[in-house]
Amino acid sequence: MNNSLIRALRSLLLAAGLALPAPAFAQDGPNGAETVPSAEAQAAVPETSLPPVPPAAAPAAEGEAVLNPYGLEALWAQGDAVAKGTLIILVVMSAASWYVIVTKLYEQHKLRRLAREAKRKFWTAGGLQQATAALNPRGAFHFIAQSGLEAKEHHTGLFEHIDLNTWVGQSIQRAIENVHSRLQDGLALLATVGSTAPFIGLFGTVWGIYHALTAIGIAGQASIDKVAGPVGEALIMTAIGLAVAVPAVLGYNWLVRRNKASLDEVRAFGADLHAVLLGGGNARTAAAAQGGEGR
Repeated sequence: MNNSLIRALRSLLLAAGLALPAPAFAQDGPNGAETVPSAEAQAAVPETSLPPVPPAAAPAAEGEAVLNPYGLEALWAQGDAVAKGTLIILVVMSAASWYVIVTKLYEQHKLRRLAREAKRKFWTAGGLQQATAALNPRGAFHFIAQSGLEAKEHHTGLFEHIDLNTWVGQSIQRAIENVHSRLQDGLALLATVGSTAPFIGLFGTVWGIYHALTAIGIAGQASIDKVAGPVGEALIMTAIGLAVAVPAVLGYNWLVRRNKASLDEVRAFGADLHAVLLGGGNARTAAAAQGGEGR
């Protein structure tokens, strides 16, 4: 091996950070022949020191929980009183919306069951008193029938100046409107939640981004790892607001449609009851008039 190749190899090793002393290589003899260093010279050559290899990162143990620094827990832990209050308001609004949806669905199901019961029992009874007693005393149809009977029985005094048809019709209509009001309970809450929840979530987002930008400005760093976490946590508030508003809006529209179908059955029952009450009253009036003429 000639000296130029040795020097080139030595330069490359030095550039790579490896120490390679000159005595370790063969040198040219007096006549240009390459001489091999002695055993003592080879023993004196220090070993090449390589740079230490950093140890590989230990893999996470199987089943070990990895904490998410950008999740809801971090949002709650790092949020101030305004952010926590906004989140609590959204949670309360969501719980109230689902409570109204579930309870109104149960009431509508109960009203339709009572409508089927009224069709089966009321119109097949021998008289109005018996038919009214056969209905569920806590149901809407019993309330309407009882209101019509009481209006007809108490058509006395000053009420006699009102036509019987008008008086009974007004009494049944008041009972139907009362049932309608009961069906509408809670729908205003759903409408309010559906219209305000997105803006409450947006307020939480704006508040969170403001604090995130303030913290970034104080730290003087705007790298992606400094911006992604706080801004992402703030945007979660908008997502929560939409998650609260969408079920409220859908539930409101669904319940309004079901209320209309249930109220149509109630109005049909009231109209039939009105006709029955007036028909029975006219028959008895005619019978009383015939009896008076016979005397």
